[in-house]
Amino acid sequence: MPFQSLNIIEPILKALQEEGYEIPTPIQSQSIPIILQGTDLLGCAQTGTGKTAAFAIPILQLLSENKTYIKTRKIRSLIVTPTRELAIQIGESFQSYGRHTGLKHTVIFGGVNQNPQTSSLRGGVDILIATPGRLLDLLNQRHLSLSNVEIFVLDEADRMLDMGFIHDVRKLLTVLPKKRQSLFFSATMPPEIVKLASTILYNPKKVSVTPVSSTVDIIKQYVYFVDKGNKNALLIDVLKDKDIKTALVFIRTKHSADKVAKILIKHNIKAEAIHGNKAQNARQRALANFKDQTTRVLVATDIAARGIDIDELEYVINYDIPNISETYVHRIGRTGRAGAKGTALSFCDAEEKAYLRDIEKLISKKIEVIDNHPFPLLDHNPVKAPKQQQRSRNSGHSRPKPSGNSSSKKWYGKSKSSR
Repeated sequence: MPFQSLNIIEPILKALQEEGYEIPTPIQSQSIPIILQGTDLLGCAQTGTGKTAAFAIPILQLLSENKTYIKTRKIRSLIVTPTRELAIQIGESFQSYGRHTGLKHTVIFGGVNQNPQTSSLRGGVDILIATPGRLLDLLNQRHLSLSNVEIFVLDEADRMLDMGFIHDVRKLLTVLPKKRQSLFFSATMPPEIVKLASTILYNPKKVSVTPVSSTVDIIKQYVYFVDKGNKNALLIDVLKDKDIKTALVFIRTKHSADKVAKILIKHNIKAEAIHGNKAQNARQRALANFKDQTTRVLVATDIAARGIDIDELEYVINYDIPNISETYVHRIGRTGRAGAKGTALSFCDAEEKAYLRDIEKLISKKIEVIDNHPFPLLDHNPVKAPKQQQRSRNSGHSRPKPSGNSSSKKWYGKSKSSR
């Protein structure tokens, strides 16, 4: 079913053709008609499903078909998203799909000087993409008004909750017009998210695509059991494989991200780190370098990587196994996008075995073990977890041994390692 069958107007169709879009994804084909009808929408879709276009395209069309020719443009659509990277990415999508509509948009987020943003707002915009903190700040300073908002989008609601933005969202709801169309997107639907949705949406239609518990089938998933102290050496060895043109490496802490990037650079592997302590321009520069493959390896914390959207990214490496199972699904969803090939490699030390079991339970499959590598796990007895992370677990020896097939698998270049 091509985009033409969704009754999309010619200026947007032209932009989609210029972007090389031909067939809508399931979330797009289901959501676009609903939104064009003016109905509220509750969407459950994980990263990589084409969610941004699913709401950006119909918003552009609805605003184009009902233009208000007044001297100063008013904010008629508001999209709220948790991170600056996501906000920028969404802004780029509106720019791409709406280039022939004559509509104006701007993106606002914290961590940078507000003057360019307030200047853009004074010029008048139809569509505002914002992170919650900066949006409330500029509202309090009276640099903008939301009284004319016709379409409100809350994107990545579960991440918004994780980051503590729930109170900011509730404040925003008090200043938005009661009469509006609302769109709510989340990768997961725990009870607190369902409760929040009920306060935002009126008689919504529901769309659910690729639930979080089912990872994209095309992504090949492998795990290496390795001692914590050998993860750097294993990463360097894996990256000897010249087929790995670029790799996104997920790591738990900001400090570790910087440390790992420095170690890779020391071994002549072009790498950069992005995390919340990096300046916005540094993060955008690192991301741009990664996209054009000037940087081979991008080492990122989960929050910083939330807005990374690279169609041709084939490799994701979990340097640290996440202690939240759903986070693993979000991470590996950065690869295998739009039907492309994808490979997810995970480094698991003794302490992380319980996290791995939780992940395999969530995705309902065993992740294939690569045990033919230079740094096998020797210390099978995990040290006691920090108090906030303690959980009941069995000894690492209770894990079934990998099948014979997995022992022949390799995802590193040469068998010899530079120790």
